[in-house]
Formats: sequence, C-alpha cells, structure tokens
Amino acid sequence: MKKLLLLLTFVSLMACNQSTVDKKPLGETGEVPVSDKVEGDNFGIVIHGGAGTILKENMTDSLEIEYKAVLEEAIRVGHQILAEGGTSLEAVQRTINVMEDHPLFNAGKGAVFTNEGKNELDASIMDGETLKAGAVAGVTTVKNPINLAYRVMSKSPHVFLAGKGAEQFAEEQGLELVEPAYFHTEARFKALERIKETETTELDHNAGKSAFVDPFIKDSKYGTVGAVALDKNGNLAAGTSTGGMTNKKWNRIGDVPIIGAGTYANNATCAVSATGWGEYFIRGVVAYDISAMMEYKKMSLEEAAQAVVQDKLTELGGEGGIIAIDNKGNIAMEFNSAGMYRAAMNKNGELTMGIYKENEKAK
Repeated sequence: MKKLLLLLTFVSLMACNQSTVDKKPLGETGEVPVSDKVEGDNFGIVIHGGAGTILKENMTDSLEIEYKAVLEEAIRVGHQILAEGGTSLEAVQRTINVMEDHPLFNAGKGAVFTNEGKNELDASIMDGETLKAGAVAGVTTVKNPINLAYRVMSKSPHVFLAGKGAEQFAEEQGLELVEPAYFHTEARFKALERIKETETTELDHNAGKSAFVDPFIKDSKYGTVGAVALDKNGNLAAGTSTGGMTNKKWNRIGDVPIIGAGTYANNATCAVSATGWGEYFIRGVVAYDISAMMEYKKMSLEEAAQAVVQDKLTELGGEGGIIAIDNKGNIAMEFNSAGMYRAAMNKNGELTMGIYKENEKAK
C-alpha cells in the first residue's frame, strides 16, 4: 500500500510539471524560445543636435558650455525614463521635447526660417518592436512636432501627415498649439537675412550663368535634433525633429519626416536618426540602409554606419551624420562633416559627449 501511494504521488508531480511545460513550449534545443525569455536590464540612449561646419575656432566658450548643458539635460531626461523601466518611445519623445523647447537647436522653438520668413517644422518617430511610424511635415503652429508625429503613429491609421491637415489633427488630439510668432528667434531671422544677402550677391556675380543648386544651401541647415533608445524590454525607437533648411523654398521637405531616410527603427537590428543635407539622405535611404546592411550583410552597427556615412553618402556628395543604437546596446555616432552635437548614455549612467571631430570623452 505504501509503495502504491508513492507511485501515485510521483505520477501526479510529473503531470503538474508537464502541464507547466506545455504552457511554454520548448525549442528544438530544449531551451525556451528566445522571444519568450525575460529581457535583461540593458538599455541606452543616444542623441544629436545637428551636424555641419561646426568648428572650434567659431565657437565661444560660453556657447559651447550652453550647448553641452542642454545636450546633457536632454539625455538625462530620457535616461531616467529608461532607468525606471519606461519605454524607448517615451524616452525618445521626451528627450527631443527638451531640445525642441530650446532656441539653440533647429527644431521647435529654434526652427530656422524659410525664404518667405516662416517656420515650417518636420518630425518623425518609429517603433522598432512593431515597425509602426508617424511623421509630419510643414506644420507651423504645433509647439512640439515630435509629439504630433507620435500621435499620428499611435492614434491615426496613417504614417505621414502634412501642412493644414496635420495641424487639424493636432488640434483634434488636444496637442499644444502656438501662434507662429512663438518660433521667431532673432538669431535665426538674422541668419536668413545674411543668406539672402549673400545669395543676391552670388546671383549678381553669376549673372547669365545657369546654377540650379543654391551654393549656400550646404551651410544653412545645422541644428536638427534626434534621439534613439533601447529600453529594458529590448525595444528600440528613433525620433527626429527639425525646422529644415534656412531659406528653403516651395514648401521643401527634407529627410527628417521620411521613414527610412532620416529615421528608422527595427528591433532586429538598430534605431537610427540622421542629420545633415537632407536631399542626399533621402536619395541614399540612409537610416534604413544601415539597418539593411546589418540584417543582410551581417555587419556590426559600427561597420554599417561607417560604410554608409563615410563611403556611400560621401560618394553621393552628402554631408552630415547619424546616431544609432543596436539591439545589444552598442552605439554609433558617425559623421563626415566638421562636427556634430552628440551625446550618449549607457545603463551605468556613463555620459559621452562631443561636438567636434575629436574623440568623445566620457563623464
């Protein structure tokens, strides 16, 4: 009788264990499938504030300190969200909000002026887990365009809205709207006047010659902001926001709101945000190209970023850079211009920051 009771107990325990296993089927190797494993605590965030001819000799000590202070403020906002278990999407959005609200950067409050003396703003955001994305272009009354891009992604059936329609959607969503005058900063307006004066002089000098490309376009686009992040759940996100190019005409739209050109995120590979001469980033589909080279050529993030920015983009004639983070937390801050405002922060809270071509320094 005693042996029979022991046998029945053993059979009962085996049945319970089998029931537990059935709820989470094993892979061919006998391990729980990767997708069902609990994620670790790895996370990180990278940001940029624009790329271009940013030279030490043209920067005052006080202005450099101010740029670094805002970059640090912005990245710490996102890092705290990630450290507390928040999503990469929230970290990206709130980090970009800090830079959009500061007139130092060509996004939100500090947006540059069009040829007509207006401020037309573009932004986009992408979720690496679902591949959902949202983008807006040519908005003039939305205080934080990145927030509108997020709402397009999460609250509409569309990916890309522009102009009056995007602003109508922003109003329906209850986002903060402002008068166009909110975006007027004297420094940006004077920059427009200087470019127009130089442009007129150049046109007079080249009277009778055919010149399709504005020769001053290259030096009138700094300050686009962006952020990429990896959260503790292993999800990636990327976002970018800009006022575009000083003196832009005909409602010109650059790479920032174009998914795959200025912004891209995919949990299988990486998250990327770009800054620079947008026309070339569009032609090269730069953000997606980095992801594709990782996926199909099995390149590391560093290898892919370098190949795309230093080789492919340069061969096209494009100038600028990217920030990126992969699904393991590796980062890239690659640029072929003289400088790029940039910062990165890992799970240990180690801050890396740079502006010029010199090696970044951890803090």
